[in-house]
Amino acid sequence: MNRWPPRAPVRKASSLRTYEFALHNSGLGPVAGVDEAGRGACAGPLVVAACVLKPTQLVSLADLDDSKRLTPTMRETLYRSITRHAVASSVVIVDADEVDRIGIHVANIEGMRRAVATLDVTLGYVLSDGFVVPGLTVPSLPVIGGDGAAACIAAASILAKVTRDRIMVAMENDLPGYDFAVHKGYSTELHMSALDRLGPSREHRMSYRNVRERVRVTTAADE
Repeated sequence: MNRWPPRAPVRKASSLRTYEFALHNSGLGPVAGVDEAGRGACAGPLVVAACVLKPTQLVSLADLDDSKRLTPTMRETLYRSITRHAVASSVVIVDADEVDRIGIHVANIEGMRRAVATLDVTLGYVLSDGFVVPGLTVPSLPVIGGDGAAACIAAASILAKVTRDRIMVAMENDLPGYDFAVHKGYSTELHMSALDRLGPSREHRMSYRNVRERVRVTTAADE
């Protein structure tokens, strides 16, 4: 007997609304999407967002897509539309110290649970990007490539990405010289060059090997 929704990860759908429409039509709404930004960075926080959209398609959200495929200007425009029209949304910030303490995967899962838990709406279902999120109080489904396959996940992706980018731009003012506003904490050649020159800052993730290897050893000659 076929059951909807399937319990295993599924491949990208042809429409960003396929999952949500099917779930709503089966009486399993509201549907929240959850996604993160900064998992692959070696500096700055991990930012996780959850978002519930209206079942109907809004013109202002017609360009929803994986945040990585959008220009910064498009992301900002969609961010404003999402925050204005979403049924509910939440953003959770997991700082670098917590990422170091519990590990990036655990931090990601915990951030997703927190983001879903702080939505001010009673959910029927949760769609997550790529992997299972244990510990949720409602049924959930991991969607492979979810931020490019489900509108609510795409919306969460944009909320997380724009929030984190703003944090990293502001961080450049507090910790000049690392060019955080340019590379946003990811391990680019520019970032690694700054790490070689300055050593890690308080916002770097010391549990990451490429950061830990660049700790500067102070000698008597340096003092």
